[in-house]
Amino acid sequence: MPPPIRRLFALLLLLLCACAQAGELTLDALQRRFQPPLHVQPQLDDLPVWPITSELEPEAGPVGYVFESIDLAPIPGFEGTPMNLLVAIDRKGGFIDVEVLRQHEPVFLSGLGEAPLREFVQQYAGKSLKQEITVSSAYGNTRAGGSETRVVLDGVTKATASVRIVNQTVLAAGLAVARAKLGFADPGARGPTARARADLYERLDFATLLKRGLIGHLRVTHAQAEKLFAGTDGEGADEGALAEPGGTLVDLYVGYLNAPTVGRAVLGDARYGDLMKKLEDGQHALWLATAGRVALIDDQFVPGTPPPALSLTQSGLPVEMRDLVFEHPAPDGAPAFNASGVFRVYAQAGLDPARPMQFTLTLTRAKGMMLPRITHQTVTLDYRPEAALFVYPPEPPPEWLVAWAGRWPDLLAIGLALTLLSAVLARPDWVARDARRLALFRNVFLAFTLVFIGWYAQGQLSIVQITGAIKTLTAGQNLASFLYDPVSLLIIAFTVVSFFVWGRGTFCGWLCPFGALQEFVALAAQKLRVPQMRLPRGVARVLDRGRYALLAALVLSAALAPRLAESMVEVEPFKTAITVGFDRSWPYVAWAVGLLATGAFSYKFFCRFLCPLGAAMTLGGKLRRLDWLTRRAECGQPCQTCRHRCQYDAIERSGAIRYDDCFQCLDCVGIHADPQRCAPVLLYMKKGRTVAPFPVPVRAADARP
Repeated sequence: MPPPIRRLFALLLLLLCACAQAGELTLDALQRRFQPPLHVQPQLDDLPVWPITSELEPEAGPVGYVFESIDLAPIPGFEGTPMNLLVAIDRKGGFIDVEVLRQHEPVFLSGLGEAPLREFVQQYAGKSLKQEITVSSAYGNTRAGGSETRVVLDGVTKATASVRIVNQTVLAAGLAVARAKLGFADPGARGPTARARADLYERLDFATLLKRGLIGHLRVTHAQAEKLFAGTDGEGADEGALAEPGGTLVDLYVGYLNAPTVGRAVLGDARYGDLMKKLEDGQHALWLATAGRVALIDDQFVPGTPPPALSLTQSGLPVEMRDLVFEHPAPDGAPAFNASGVFRVYAQAGLDPARPMQFTLTLTRAKGMMLPRITHQTVTLDYRPEAALFVYPPEPPPEWLVAWAGRWPDLLAIGLALTLLSAVLARPDWVARDARRLALFRNVFLAFTLVFIGWYAQGQLSIVQITGAIKTLTAGQNLASFLYDPVSLLIIAFTVVSFFVWGRGTFCGWLCPFGALQEFVALAAQKLRVPQMRLPRGVARVLDRGRYALLAALVLSAALAPRLAESMVEVEPFKTAITVGFDRSWPYVAWAVGLLATGAFSYKFFCRFLCPLGAAMTLGGKLRRLDWLTRRAECGQPCQTCRHRCQYDAIERSGAIRYDDCFQCLDCVGIHADPQRCAPVLLYMKKGRTVAPFPVPVRAADARP
């Protein structure tokens, strides 16, 4: 391809990706959604969000924010394209509303329809970003729910992976805004915060607490303060400091009360117990006290507010602390304080009490009588309690791992089935030698594939997974969305491994639910003596090439025209017949039923001639390293028994197996292994001759003549 054309192609690709990940609403459209007294303001310059103000609180500033998820969290969906949700949160991090703007999930486009998805997102209203929000499913939920700090949303049957991605999208976008505009800390940057050990207690006096650093202490003398103000308008403005340079300006004390060793020593056992009852899960209590000429709080202090001259930071980020209005006695052995209080830090602030905390006290001096010039200087107390006082809880698992935990019974059942299938394919002679035994095993396994893997566990692999992966990678995203569908991922992994050992037929012949359904339809048709039609070899070859053309068209459309790909994948009836169990509008049902009906006359017609996923599987089967279907020297020369009985037309006149067309039904293996059905063995027996007890494999010719 010439360089100019390549550059034009790359530019077109970038434009398509940009269009797929851009917000779509205007200010006018948003204002129509939020009626007075609420008003949507113009979008901010530093963040793609629209502030919401209220006529009832004209001086309060924004009472909430509204934004499109695709601007903040363009997480690829199951189909590969990020969905776009309109999310509105209030100034405390509560959800006002969540609305679906645009989505490309196959199960919601024309399968279940968008109604279940819209009902799902309505559950966010009234919930909060301060809560742990997870999604249940029809396969069980491993997380407790129904508390103030943990919420479990009702999932959508047959769309478990998609709604988990919706949840991740809502939370990721909401937290991005909450951290930027609402002061939420980002605990995920360093994992879960430490918790005080309730079982660890030492009875220590106040002096020992100070010596070991369990209570932080900062002393500022007059001389030190004068040095801080040197060269400013505040220099020399404090006559008391000049008169007594060695005297104390302020003694600042800090203690972390959640730790029993500190809390019980400062408050006493009874008041400590009262405090622990008052604190909610994840909240922290700090004891602050001052002595000397500067007080922590004064007569103008408003209870329930932060201390006016003292601030707390951690890792460079501000942490708000508020007066708890908690009366308490002075600690035994402590000096006389001019002020003392208990202050609360809320859970969403993200404070980690086991990490260093910085308490900054602002010192103020005024110079002049009429229009005094005010000067501020700060001093900082670094405080870090002993690490032994804390324990770090295990980091909560990612949402995709929760999905795996919730599906472990299904994964175990499917894993055992795959193990059994592997054992049978590794040594197929015993099962296949008896035709009735093979039919029983195959029909039972295919019934498991159809009912359990397909209709129940929703493990039908689809061409959508290939086109979705292409869209995701084209958009510069990773394939993490595949982790939300553990059953499909397990089957994908097994199928990829099987390519190297047995070829494409392991999936197409044993693990495809729609393929199993087609086989049962064909068996029923044969029982009912429905006339069977074998296509001429030339026609079959032309039709076979058609599935590769479909695959190529789908791959190109996924990369260059994603909207077109969404329609083209409907050539595959898997979603209609398996994912939603024919619960769909009539054109899709008619197409699926029509293909099944065609398979009643022409054995597995769709699988052999139209399936684009089957074409991809065939290409994957090129990785096969073994010719594991054994043959005799007499196979095809002259014996044609297996070729005539193979309903897939996968055996050449020469007797060689065309692995590209083989669905591994094992019929030819059974004939080969059964001396009562293998024609060469029967012939030799009639002539009184014997054949070698072990088959002689010949190299299979995969390429057609």
